Amino acid sequence: MMWAEHRRAIHITQAELLCKNGCGFYGNAAWQGHCSKCWRDRTCQADVGEQDCGDAAAPPSVSKEKKSEEKSRRSSTIRKLFLGEATPPKGPDAPLSQAEALKAFEALQPGDFTAFLKLLRSPASQRLQSRCTAFLNTMEAYHALAVEKQSDLVQEFYQNIAAHFNSMPEEQVEQMMEHMEKLVMTRLHKWVFCHDSCDDEQKDLALQRRIRSLKWVTPQMLRVPFTDRGPEDADPYLPAITAIIEMDAKRAPQDKLCCVSKCSRNIFQAVGSCKSEPACADDFLSALIYVVLCANPPRLHSNMQYVARFGLPHALRTGETGYYFTNLSCAVAFIEKLDAAALGLSPDEFRGFMQGGGATGALGQAQQVRQQLEELRRRQEHVMEQARSLQAQLRSWAESTQTRADEVASGGRSSE
Repeated sequence: MMWAEHRRAIHITQAELLCKNGCGFYGNAAWQGHCSKCWRDRTCQADVGEQDCGDAAAPPSVSKEKKSEEKSRRSSTIRKLFLGEATPPKGPDAPLSQAEALKAFEALQPGDFTAFLKLLRSPASQRLQSRCTAFLNTMEAYHALAVEKQSDLVQEFYQNIAAHFNSMPEEQVEQMMEHMEKLVMTRLHKWVFCHDSCDDEQKDLALQRRIRSLKWVTPQMLRVPFTDRGPEDADPYLPAITAIIEMDAKRAPQDKLCCVSKCSRNIFQAVGSCKSEPACADDFLSALIYVVLCANPPRLHSNMQYVARFGLPHALRTGETGYYFTNLSCAVAFIEKLDAAALGLSPDEFRGFMQGGGATGALGQAQQVRQQLEELRRRQEHVMEQARSLQAQLRSWAESTQTRADEVASGGRSSE
């Protein structure tokens, strides 16, 4: 195709997907190109710097008293959030009970959230259940906190709870934390999603308007591999479009990431079927941009921010889900900054399309001509294929007729 001969304008290297600090994890546009760990470390350093500046300006006695009060308040908050009101079991049966509970958790099948909840309610897991209940009650009581503070508390809770399972293999610890994330965030979703302290709702509306204004963008403009299909054929990227729309209906960050992964895997399948070869990273990103433009997913910005703030760090920084989520962030950033050069158009052509008049201009006429030529080419190939099939049938009929005539002639001579 003509558009396939142009230099690909949508290109991103593996290095651009990784954290700016060079830690080897995937970065994210929400964290200015850093991974979640480096971004939180950077934020903590900035907070410490501001606190040090404030302490330096205060008298030594006031500063020391302030630090003591802050430390006492922080310790009290941590105990309230993570230990709860229940006291830990004492006596010789306590270690045995905890060991039995951990052994039961180890025996869980991956993804069996119902069995995890049953174990969490057992007497042996009373301490763990008490910590979760205390944390959830405290978060709901202080739901008016700024969303970034809520995110810090949830991430700190993950770290403290992960220590409870540190005797297990790393893979099983991740499975336990996925269950814990689903338990916590399913309940906290209504308090922290699209929070009043941030401008997520305004950005959602702005992104939706931006995507609607780009509804004229075609797969050819984005260099998306696309097969020739008739009006009755379904869009090969429809399963991916459906999957990304479903993300808004999920509550837990991991379930939203599952929708992103499902969408991405469907894109790879569609690209592979269109190209008859494995998809490359550039094809995947182009197709992902096309899918987002077609789907215009509801509250996309809020959903991505929710996952970034309250998702498990290992799910965002590494592995398949981390790669897919980083590419989704790149796709959204590309859409927000999409210009004429990225689509191979002139500024006037791009402006005409954005204003809704591009289809009546010279570019629109040229596109119509190219589409007509492409349609004529498909029809010609179809006619030629039918002609070749007819010729083969004629040859076969002629050969069978000649054979039959020879048989009849040889039979007549034999009878004579």
